[in-house]
Amino acid sequence: MIIVVTGTNTDVGKTIATAALAAAWQDAGFSVRVAKPLQTGEPEGLGDANTVARLTGVRTHELARFPEPLAPNLSARRAGMQVPPLKEVCEWIRDLDTEHGVTLVEGAGGLLVRLADEYTVADIAAELRAPLVVVTSLELGSLNAAELTVREAQRRGVRVAGLIGGSLPADPDLATQLNLEELPVVTGVELWANIPAGAGALSQEEFAEMAHALGIPTPPR
Repeated sequence: MIIVVTGTNTDVGKTIATAALAAAWQDAGFSVRVAKPLQTGEPEGLGDANTVARLTGVRTHELARFPEPLAPNLSARRAGMQVPPLKEVCEWIRDLDTEHGVTLVEGAGGLLVRLADEYTVADIAAELRAPLVVVTSLELGSLNAAELTVREAQRRGVRVAGLIGGSLPADPDLATQLNLEELPVVTGVELWANIPAGAGALSQEEFAEMAHALGIPTPPR
């Protein structure tokens, strides 16, 4: 079972949300793997896949790395490197997937960030016919970004299974409180859970307890 995770923008908490999904579903008895096809701007030993592995202990995989912290197509272009074509990326993901497990595919940035000049995260989800989980910001301005992301995914024939709030402050302001109620209304998609701010600093045991307490639904089919 393949599930693609994207964000409404860069730095909305997508990696920590991916880790929370992985921890929750591992706790529910699923064999979970996390795939980060394209990583940019991190030295070896760091990066999104490494963060997920540190927080959850699940198996993580990368296909390609590019040096500068830019959109993958730009980072690759500036380094004189080639981004793997869409078909190759999707075959790599399919090879990681197991019949009775869950493979979480974390994109880069938002839904339409160019991974290569020719494709985006939306194209990967469409090619794999995989449901999409959208990680959204929660502060003022988040409703517009979330609805645009969901509507564009649906326009491309991609099913959006759920939303995850990427970082919920301990003392949310009024706009954030209201957005928690409005996000499912304006997008038509269930808000599965909200990740507490600072969750990325937890130990693996603490993170597992946090993820379990979120009540994330079982993986969509």
